[in-house]
Amino acid sequence: MKQRVARLRRAYAPHENRPLDGYLKAMGTYAAVTASLAGLVKATGRPVPERPTPADVVLLGVATHKLSRLLSKDAVTSPLRAPFTRYDHPIGSGEVMEQVRDSGSPTRHAIGELLSCPFCLAVWIATGLTGGLVLAPRLTRLVATALTAVAASDFLQMGYAIAQQAAESGPHDEK
Repeated sequence: MKQRVARLRRAYAPHENRPLDGYLKAMGTYAAVTASLAGLVKATGRPVPERPTPADVVLLGVATHKLSRLLSKDAVTSPLRAPFTRYDHPIGSGEVMEQVRDSGSPTRHAIGELLSCPFCLAVWIATGLTGGLVLAPRLTRLVATALTAVAASDFLQMGYAIAQQAAESGPHDEK
């Protein structure tokens, strides 16, 4: 069996080391977390909405975006990623680019990819927020509102900076 798995791994990515074992563990963990959330919802008897409201979808969508960027790119949260990534360079607005550590276990590599990729992390965050919407809707909406407000503020800050640059580099009156 081990030989078949090793052959499969080589056939999948012959010129690159892909941490398939780590990915399997990450998928298993995600499935376990999702099953635990579903079990908790069932055990508590909380009603599951037939259809989420459009407002909740937008609120959770923006909150998921902000929290995934905060956890995966923010300079302040880099200590959480440091065991799995290596600092590369700043990318502006308080964010950093990091490279996944290739040394170590496939699990460490897969976690590094997950923690440094806002798109990858968003799946986990959206699952948690959606579970929270069922288990603790008021608290989840409050947290999601705060994250959404921060995301809106980020876009306003960026727009302000662009407008300020345009004003400073615009035509000057000659006297």
